[in-house]
Amino acid sequence: MKLRRRFALQAGALVGAFLFSYTAYLLLSAYARDFMSVQIVDSVNVALVLGVGQFLLTFVLAWAFGRFSTLSIDPLAEEIRDRARDEETISGRVIG
Repeated sequence: MKLRRRFALQAGALVGAFLFSYTAYLLLSAYARDFMSVQIVDSVNVALVLGVGQFLLTFVLAWAFGRFSTLSIDPLAEEIRDRARDEETISGRVIG
């Protein structure tokens, strides 16, 4: 149960962060056209930078998911796996 809860919290937080970011981008694109059209450098404006930022955020969140899973979810899964193997050894059943 602890493994499921931790996975759900992790996935929920990362998906929530992405959805918040994407919704903010959409709302800015729809209602803050003057802000989004501000030129930063030559033909690069705020909208383009934020759009590329969405891709970068996706990769950062995917990396964070993998890192967090390795540090906190995998040890729990390994503990459950080891406990299940021990119980099968005690009961005399052999798994292939």
